[in-house]
Amino acid sequence: MTTTTNSLFAQYALLPQGWTADVRMSWDAQGNLTAVTPGATAQAHEKQERLVLPGMINLHSHSFQRALAGMTETAGEGPDSFWTWRDLMYRTALNITPEQMQAIAAQLYVECLRQGYTSVCEFHYLHRAQDGSFYADMAETARRVIAAAQASGMGITMLPVLYSYADFGNVPLRHDQRRFATDAEQILQMVALLENARDGQTEVGAAPHSLRAASTQQIRELLAALPAHRPVHIHIAEQQKEVDACLASTGKRPVELLLDTQQIDARWCLVHATHLSKAELQAIAASGAVVGICTTTEGNLGDGFFDLPDYIAAQGRFGIGSDSHVSQSPIEELRWLEYGQRLRAQQRNVASLPGRRRVGDFLWTAALAGGAQASGRAVGKLAVGARADMLVLDEQHPSLCGVDVSDILNTWIFTGNENLVRDVWAGGQLLVENGRHRNQAAIAGSYIAAMTALRKLPK
Repeated sequence: MTTTTNSLFAQYALLPQGWTADVRMSWDAQGNLTAVTPGATAQAHEKQERLVLPGMINLHSHSFQRALAGMTETAGEGPDSFWTWRDLMYRTALNITPEQMQAIAAQLYVECLRQGYTSVCEFHYLHRAQDGSFYADMAETARRVIAAAQASGMGITMLPVLYSYADFGNVPLRHDQRRFATDAEQILQMVALLENARDGQTEVGAAPHSLRAASTQQIRELLAALPAHRPVHIHIAEQQKEVDACLASTGKRPVELLLDTQQIDARWCLVHATHLSKAELQAIAASGAVVGICTTTEGNLGDGFFDLPDYIAAQGRFGIGSDSHVSQSPIEELRWLEYGQRLRAQQRNVASLPGRRRVGDFLWTAALAGGAQASGRAVGKLAVGARADMLVLDEQHPSLCGVDVSDILNTWIFTGNENLVRDVWAGGQLLVENGRHRNQAAIAGSYIAAMTALRKLPK
């Protein structure tokens, strides 16, 4: 690996105003950009690249579910759905130790970094030990996942999850949900315990799991005591069955209920929001909240299609997440977000607005902005005060050779499946060089040991 310096010169860099020529980016020892200078002249001593852009934010992750990828694709005796998949997921969740959790998360984060994610929002609900008791340190498993992010260099927003009920109407948790059980006070305790972990690379917010797993009163209690401006995430309206159950229990649809009972604003991220009425969609856009779209997981689980055209017409904010990690590529998330809309509408070039006609540019920059907002961290742009999170694309790859800079994002997102990310910086640290993570072998070794042990367990 080459020596890390505190400056990088780009022949072309994707700045907030678009692709810009001859840009020098400098950062301090804490990993914050201190200068972004267009029209600069390259110096002989500094690292020089052709194509540099901000790293993407993965705004929704359950890191332990990386252990299930590819393992739930055998059809059952009856129709398979999200709900039958969930039962299989619970079996895995019951067996993972904190050490294995850390090894799996570190491997996932290395994979995500190599594909172009430099930040993750970890929706973390595996709090308790396998017997359902808390560890001596209530925040033990959250600390393990943060340690995995630190080992990989991934920036992280840790979101301890409030999970009290099995369904609407305050139905008690099932026995196989015992590791998730928390109330609002316990989540606030975890947030307090993790306060010292907060720094330039780490933020701590909170996440009511869903309206079926947390009551509206609990959510109000949590939000009233959570420090101001911390991010708040929630699963919402992912499945039609969830919408129907909410209507039967409360007389309202999930997003309608959330909007009626909580003050939804820019600190919120509504994950999935797949099944919305037109009024709900317009209300989310007006609130300033971010919708977290996880296309590969939503496709894998058969959730449905988010109504992207009407949402972006309403100037709604969105970002992307890899969720259950059947894919670790932001390119695949964005490509299938657009392709799903094309299949649904039988049209092309859906994700665009007047004045923003390049679909790849629209998707990448919108996801950067929405993901940054959802993370509660200074990320998603190459600007003074933001984190030095940067991707260097491989300009020697055949897919990019001779491509005009204005066509780079369209070409990257809509051409082939090879990874075009060559180098990755996060927080001013060079983590991936020539496609290889600096701790790749050691982290993979721990992951292999963890998975070998897990796969020996009885099914």
